[in-house]
Amino acid sequence: MGPWGWLALASLLLAGLLAVSGRLPWRWRRRLGRLGFWLLLLLLFLYTVFPFYWAVVSSLRTGSALFSTELWPRDPAWDNYLSIFREQPFARNILNSVLVAVSTVAVSLALSVAAAYALGRVSFRGRMPLLFTILAVSMFPQIAVLSGMFELVRAFGLYNRLGSLTLSYLVFTLPFSVWVLTSFMRELPKELEEAAIVDGARPLVLVLRIFLPLMAPAMVTTGLLAFIAAWNEFLFALTFTLSTEQRTVPVAIALISGASAYELPWGNIMAASVVVTLPLIVLVLIFQRRIVAGLTAGAVKG
Repeated sequence: MGPWGWLALASLLLAGLLAVSGRLPWRWRRRLGRLGFWLLLLLLFLYTVFPFYWAVVSSLRTGSALFSTELWPRDPAWDNYLSIFREQPFARNILNSVLVAVSTVAVSLALSVAAAYALGRVSFRGRMPLLFTILAVSMFPQIAVLSGMFELVRAFGLYNRLGSLTLSYLVFTLPFSVWVLTSFMRELPKELEEAAIVDGARPLVLVLRIFLPLMAPAMVTTGLLAFIAAWNEFLFALTFTLSTEQRTVPVAIALISGASAYELPWGNIMAASVVVTLPLIVLVLIFQRRIVAGLTAGAVKG
């Protein structure tokens, strides 16, 4: 039985437990409830983890073996991982993605913290309309702003340069970061700010030494989401970069070609996908506690 067969069997078993639970004594219903709970967790685990597992398995296959339903290949083709670096400058593409994502996060967080202080702690006319306008910008699809961004990139002389991607990625990372950090900033205790003002602290000192340490969980969460968005972005990277040396990994993966026009090297494509997904998994595992703290704080205070 294939993996999808086991998944269907578990779903049918869970449905059967729910159907008969109402006719049994309370003790059996509780046991069946626990069993159904664990089956539900198993289904969710398979639904979320199995696609990545299958990508790893597919990355170790070549030729007709890609159509096999075995849970692990008998003869793993580890050469797929070497060929993606031999046949194209994939290491350079990874470095480009790292530089673009890190610079996007740095600029986005720096501007967002300053904007969050102004929108969350300073009272001025038009504050809420401005905040909703910033949020509305993030609702536009990328294709709607593509032509305008292209003219802006060309006017600044950034075409086919990594700076064009950093500039364009701020369109969707900055509004989200401003909104989240403003909500978090607004709920910080006013007594801290008042005490610092009494001691003669200026706005820059307030932001850097008072608010910034308190906003660390929210900034880690926001920064990681912005990093993931910049790391996976495809449309702007395809439009604003031309040469192979300036491409980021999503475009590089999309342009992987086979030996002929009729061959699509799925093994190499899956190997490249696994390579570029692992850094995101590592980041989430490293910052998981701060991510949970930032999301919880935003849910309670925002």
